[in-house]
Amino acid sequence: MRTTHAAPSSDTEGTMESHPTPGTHSVRTRSQHQRRKRIVQAAAALASRGGVEAMQMRTVAERAGVALGTLYRYFPSKMDLVVAVVGEEIDLLESSIERRPPGATTPSSRAVDVLMRATRGLMREPELADALIRSLIMAEVQTPFGERITGLLLRVSAGGLTLEDATEEQADLAGSLASVWVQELLEMLRGRRTYDQIQRRIETAAGRLLADI
Repeated sequence: MRTTHAAPSSDTEGTMESHPTPGTHSVRTRSQHQRRKRIVQAAAALASRGGVEAMQMRTVAERAGVALGTLYRYFPSKMDLVVAVVGEEIDLLESSIERRPPGATTPSSRAVDVLMRATRGLMREPELADALIRSLIMAEVQTPFGERITGLLLRVSAGGLTLEDATEEQADLAGSLASVWVQELLEMLRGRRTYDQIQRRIETAAGRLLADI
């Protein structure tokens, strides 16, 4: 997964108009979306160089070209911003899977393909990966990371099965594999695992957990 970092631009819409004129709603919504994306990309760029410590709200606002008050309106806390960066990374992974679905014939092999793609993408920017994984483990807000990875594993390993339609056991099995991957990724970031070691361990875990999914 790789985040493309946009160049900062100035923000001229720090406040909302009370009475929008007809036809302006879609334009404003698009502008808000672009501004939010610019903020998230600025935060990711800072984290990729100096971890979460570098994601100071004022610095993020300056890099994104928005007022500090605007930043807080979109993201009330740094952790909310971290969660948004994680969400964008998962969006990129899901887009990659849609463009090039795993071609393996077994559920476990397809799941391994997804997790190793995610590993390669994150390790292109290890500072960002370390910041995101560590922050999510200590998060005080609800994060979508585990649930979205679990849902993705279910879809690719069980023929499009969604988290909503999965049995409790199926969801638990996929969630356990996602947890194993996060722990192995942390070990890699600490220098205790090589890429090949992670792949071997993920293959073993997937083979056991998803054998009957």
